[in-house]
Amino acid sequence: MTTSMEPEEMDLGSPFDTAGPDEGDAALSAEALEGALSTALANEQLRLHYQPVIDVATDRITGVEALLRWEHPCWGTLSPRRFLAVAEKSGLMVDIGNWVFRRACQDLRSWEQAGCADVRVDLNISPAQFRDAGLVDKLQEALSESDLAPRRLCLEVAEATLMQDPEWAVALLRQLKELGTGLTVDDYGSGFLPLAALRRFPLDRIKIGRLLMRDMETEDDDAAIVKAIVAHARRAGMRSCAEGVENDLQCQRLREILCDEMQGHLFCRALPASRIALQVREGKALAGHLARLRTPRRTLLLVDDEANIVAALKRLFRRDGYEILTAHGGQEALDVLKQHEVDVIVPDQRMPGMTGTELLHIAKDLYPDTMRIVLSGYTELQSVTDAVNEGAIYKFLTKPWDDEQLRAHVAEAFQRKVLADENRRLALEVRTANQELAKANRQLEELLKQKQLQIKRDAVSLDIVREALQHVPLPVIGLDEEEVIAFVNSAAQALFAAGGPILGCDARQVTPELIGAVDGAGDGEMRAVAYRGTPFQIALHSMGKGSASRGKLLILTR
Repeated sequence: MTTSMEPEEMDLGSPFDTAGPDEGDAALSAEALEGALSTALANEQLRLHYQPVIDVATDRITGVEALLRWEHPCWGTLSPRRFLAVAEKSGLMVDIGNWVFRRACQDLRSWEQAGCADVRVDLNISPAQFRDAGLVDKLQEALSESDLAPRRLCLEVAEATLMQDPEWAVALLRQLKELGTGLTVDDYGSGFLPLAALRRFPLDRIKIGRLLMRDMETEDDDAAIVKAIVAHARRAGMRSCAEGVENDLQCQRLREILCDEMQGHLFCRALPASRIALQVREGKALAGHLARLRTPRRTLLLVDDEANIVAALKRLFRRDGYEILTAHGGQEALDVLKQHEVDVIVPDQRMPGMTGTELLHIAKDLYPDTMRIVLSGYTELQSVTDAVNEGAIYKFLTKPWDDEQLRAHVAEAFQRKVLADENRRLALEVRTANQELAKANRQLEELLKQKQLQIKRDAVSLDIVREALQHVPLPVIGLDEEEVIAFVNSAAQALFAAGGPILGCDARQVTPELIGAVDGAGDGEMRAVAYRGTPFQIALHSMGKGSASRGKLLILTR
């Protein structure tokens, strides 16, 4: 199994590596690449392959990431590492990105028609595309052409791109969010964007970069960073996804910290559109030993270098209904553990090459969820006691054993394993519920911000209208629904100055002749009225036709 990223797996939004091992050849070919790339779209040489994204809670493919390929008639299939940097520098990246939008939407549409209606496509947005003012319109056009809901796409923006202009990034991401697409910060951990700063961006997912995953196996600091990222995503109502997962140990550690999604060569390489549709339709799941949640299989692994001891133990436990696996040495047992999900391991202590406690020390590190019991002779109590104290084994039993006691101890170990599995399942349900609550809180916070902004805008608009009405030379009076005077402009206040301030007063008490004149009048109808010996025409206008206002507006003219 490979332990490094293959060049052809590089995605549309990853950091660009313009020079391979021979920088001279790469430099010489740049001009040729640019010239050929300018016609690649017209000549239909670009292709999209898709790599599955696995939801670890359900073990199913819930999304695929689109990865670009260039199939040149003479040069063969070119790695994105060879040409994406050239496309970015030459200004071709926006056109290529728009082609990716359309192609991905077309593939999604064809998958729907083939019965794959739930899959999501993750699309990387290059820095040039992110700066393109027409990004939202072009994306909406691609969705409309294929008659797709925006939620079927999740757009991935690299951490470095967000950091270039955070204010622009926030504004653009909000537009995309209003459109209805999902949003992911891609390759997180490759830059210096603090976790706390991510909350200002309206994101749905955090995708953990390959570099952190590559060192997660051996570097405790990197493992702690990944754990912190996953925990932060959970608290913020975002999902976490780890890319570049290439071996069982990485997968195991991500399961332990409750990462939501994974992708990488461990599960599947990028495939053409037709093949990935088949994978999704068949419901391809994780391998059995990689699945986090499943009904316990009650599997027992017996390890002893003496075949007759293994046979005796197998006969003893067969009546208890366990699925029994056997091995005749430590290394053989580790090979079995790689292929099967084991609940309880029972090795003999004295075996050539690897003792039982040495085997269980390794099993503890690689498969910490297993229950570990060792059979030991009296002369080996010290080494076994040390292993117990170090947490490598759950219990040790002495030889020769009592059949019923041994069966009881193994049954107890299975019960503890079932309880531990149930606790993990409940923890995952709680985590999922908390994540949904956090997501709802983020949405409510965003809605509250929008409402507050709208209130502020409405208040400014109201102040403008009030000021404008103050300068109108005609007396203007505003009444609320209960005919209380809510507004008077300067001309109206001057007209009623002799009677003192009238704002907030009952209109029928302070100006009964005006209110009486408009009783029964239609909207906009003019009525004649005399006020203190001066004839006026008074017009009534009902408010609320173009706003949320309620009440009446009275306008007087001589």
